Amino acid sequence: MENLGRFDVIVIGAGVMGSSAAYQAAKRGQKTLLLEQFDFLHYRGSSHGESRTIRATYPESYYSPMVVESEKLWREAESEIGYKVYFKTRQLDLGPVDNSSLCALIANCKKHTLNHQILDRHRVKEHFTRKIEFPEDWIAVVTELGGVLKPTKAVAMFQTLAIKHGAVLKDKTEIVDLVSDKHNGGVLVSSRSGEQFWGRKCVVTAGAWVSKLIQKVSNGSMVLPIQPVETAVFYWKIKEGHELDYTIEAGFPSFASYGEPYIYGTPALEFPDLIKVAVHGGRECDPDKRTWWAATGSEGATMVIGHLKEWIKLRFGDGVNWEDGPVITQSCLYSMTPDEDYIIDFLGGGFNEDVVVAGGFSGHGFKMAPLVGRILTDLAIGGKAAAEQLDEDIKHFKLGRFEGNPRGNVKEFEDQVRLALGRQS
Repeated sequence: MENLGRFDVIVIGAGVMGSSAAYQAAKRGQKTLLLEQFDFLHYRGSSHGESRTIRATYPESYYSPMVVESEKLWREAESEIGYKVYFKTRQLDLGPVDNSSLCALIANCKKHTLNHQILDRHRVKEHFTRKIEFPEDWIAVVTELGGVLKPTKAVAMFQTLAIKHGAVLKDKTEIVDLVSDKHNGGVLVSSRSGEQFWGRKCVVTAGAWVSKLIQKVSNGSMVLPIQPVETAVFYWKIKEGHELDYTIEAGFPSFASYGEPYIYGTPALEFPDLIKVAVHGGRECDPDKRTWWAATGSEGATMVIGHLKEWIKLRFGDGVNWEDGPVITQSCLYSMTPDEDYIIDFLGGGFNEDVVVAGGFSGHGFKMAPLVGRILTDLAIGGKAAAEQLDEDIKHFKLGRFEGNPRGNVKEFEDQVRLALGRQS
């Protein structure tokens, strides 16, 4: 077995979380190695594509401050790299006035003093160049912190910055073993091709493959409660004469619609004259055996597209061509936990504090990547002392929450992704 070096921090998985963590570790002077099983910037996971939303509006109170801090860190990284990956606009959340998730979201806006307005169907038209229709018994919440992130470009940014600060990056390196070094301390990381690396600390951010990897390296003794889900995003043609109405330049918002199903989208940005509108959900899958259901004309795809057509027809009227269906379909993976909250913790077991694991971002993690990368680096470098200092930030994300309740954190509002999943089964 070839030994290829010793490092302070080894990061396994070069999606947005791992790339951000590698950047943060290298920036602090840690000798850092970032490993990826596929090509860098591949399209098989959760960190590719042309758009993700950023919003501070959440039913859970602990996410809003994280987004506010993450926005600052996005700006700092952009300043260091010299180009933009974050394109700001407002965020629009809408739904029935009695929807429990939307009510909790509004309460959190007030709790965290987020700049927001609550609008009825008449007032919302005063705020946007293009009309947005919804029923009399619905409301809309407009917040200033919103916008679109460019995923592939953002991952490349973090990787470039990591290299700038001295990190070593290596792709096409599938990790098959991870063991504690009983003689020297730290962790031995082995690849399928026979390479071996030693790290004082290791951070595992393997996305939809994280549960498979941990189960493999622990010989089945550790099973993370993370379920990969194959989802899809859809782009729809804006009708002639309305192309400028839905652009980010015209102030059209990123948006989310609460109810059955939960629908979200972004203004026209990455593809001229196309707007992204998609359902927050998908089908459970093995990430190595995907069905690519959304592109196959399956019954599930037909059902999802049917829901989206109806929603677009009712909300955007004659501005968007819903009749002919989406013109672009793209596949992506979620990594779902039972409570849809993240896992950020020491792996424990025989690894003690030498291995930090992050996963289960449940379709709403990308916006948090700069902060998650910083937290992972804090935990890797600082160990238990850092965890105690970060307790308020990470207490909802610890693995131990599933020991007493397999559902994890108890919530008083609807599970949006599960509603969507039920409609695609």
